Amino acid sequence: MLYALHSFALTRRALLVLCLLASPAAAAAQPAATHVDLAGVFVDSLKQLAIEHAIRIATQEKTRGELGGPFWSDYERSLRLPRTWEDGDAWWVNYIGHPIHGAAAGYSWLDHEPGTPSDISLSRRYWVTRAHALGWAAVYSTQFEFGPLSEASIGNVGLDPATTGWVDHVTTPVGAFGLIVAEDALDRFFVKWAERHTTNRVWRASLRMLFNPARTMANLTSGKRPWNRQSRSLDWR
Repeated sequence: MLYALHSFALTRRALLVLCLLASPAAAAAQPAATHVDLAGVFVDSLKQLAIEHAIRIATQEKTRGELGGPFWSDYERSLRLPRTWEDGDAWWVNYIGHPIHGAAAGYSWLDHEPGTPSDISLSRRYWVTRAHALGWAAVYSTQFEFGPLSEASIGNVGLDPATTGWVDHVTTPVGAFGLIVAEDALDRFFVKWAERHTTNRVWRASLRMLFNPARTMANLTSGKRPWNRQSRSLDWR
């Protein structure tokens, strides 16, 4: 329980920092383009969270089996300090799935931070906005693991000590940052290059979704078409 309180405290501090960045006092010292629509970030992240938990419940028998029983006492007993690196999940869940869902949360942040560069570059603004996305991915990951709408509360992951590990706490935010940068690079240097050689809308849309899975998920949660790009339509020349 002490670990849960510590995790919630860290999440609260991170949220306070993010809120201060978007506060009127911060706005006076920063360009207007840095104002973040925090309400939009929260709403889109909640949509992503709902989708992910719905998939867990639909596909995981062990999650469905833990939905009954006393909610709060089971939730409290599921919160524990990990003692190992691995958590019993398949490697592709920890090292592919978690970075993708963290990167999707990061893209939700970028969608609501005006002035965010759409293309990868060496500019300071690009790396600052991606660092902001990393911070939000860490907040999202902490909530997903331990929060009131988490794996610990919905499915009681952690009730069995063998299901807890440090891997998700590291691979989700760190992997999210790396994946966002990688997807940005692929979009600029490969997808955009391929689109210059075809005007087929289906081919263009397919390339965007295939090589940018996290951005595709973020587009869906924000109500956009999955292949959406703010900087170019499917018909660009």
